[in-house]
Amino acid sequence: MKIDVVLPCLDEAAALPWVLERMPYGYRPIVVDNGSTDGSARIAAELGALVVEEPRRGFGAACHAGLLAATAKVVCFMDADASLDPRQLPRVAGPVVSGEADLVLGRRVPGPGAAWPLHARLGNAFLGWCLARRTGARLRDIGPMRACLRADLLGLGLTDRRFGYPLEMVLRAADRGWRIAETGVDYLPRAGRSKVTGTVRGTARAVADMRKVLRGDTGDVRDGGSVRGLSLVRGKDTPPAPAPERGMFPSREKVVSPTPEEGTSPAREETARKVAIGSGGGT
Repeated sequence: MKIDVVLPCLDEAAALPWVLERMPYGYRPIVVDNGSTDGSARIAAELGALVVEEPRRGFGAACHAGLLAATAKVVCFMDADASLDPRQLPRVAGPVVSGEADLVLGRRVPGPGAAWPLHARLGNAFLGWCLARRTGARLRDIGPMRACLRADLLGLGLTDRRFGYPLEMVLRAADRGWRIAETGVDYLPRAGRSKVTGTVRGTARAVADMRKVLRGDTGDVRDGGSVRGLSLVRGKDTPPAPAPERGMFPSREKVVSPTPEEGTSPAREETARKVAIGSGGGT
């Protein structure tokens, strides 16, 4: 089964080769460039990824543009900064593929050298408390690595296009009675400085966005994102991309401009299923 992996990207040229090299067989990377100035888009395209341009800034805007460009039944999300190992994606996608869960989140387990500042951990714990109070879903991490069915996610009608997107996904899924689980994934030292946890201000903005989501104050938005064959674009000021290593992306089909599926998922059954939260142990 083919699985699409959405990677929001803003100036991640240093991390992309490492991330894309480790993409498991059958997992197609969709790199959503959110206004990079370091050649990230061209590097990703030359390394075999499908590249989507989303000029509207915002983590949620990038995630949603990638979702619209995806065509696989199952879609995953993860950061492109090398803080998460793509080789662990099957841990997260497996329960969705097998039908055991509707939404699986990767609970970050910090390894040696991983930078997860205290203010970021406190913010994450606060959001987990708010989520449990609102929905009863007890998750230890609102992590960026996650998996679900593409059509069902479109059916949630997410509207936040900033840092509140991941939380809104969990909230709406819980409200619809989705089976939500989490599993442990390694949290590694990232390449470069985090746009969120790297500063107190960045973390505060993320928490503020998520608090708006908790209040239901996300507003209406218009979908964006355009797919282009950026592998053919070469800016004179863009640094050259590293040469792909032998064996990278075996048998990967060349996709230039897929057409996003129209519409959303069929309505779920009227009787919501009981929310089953996983224990959070790794597989």
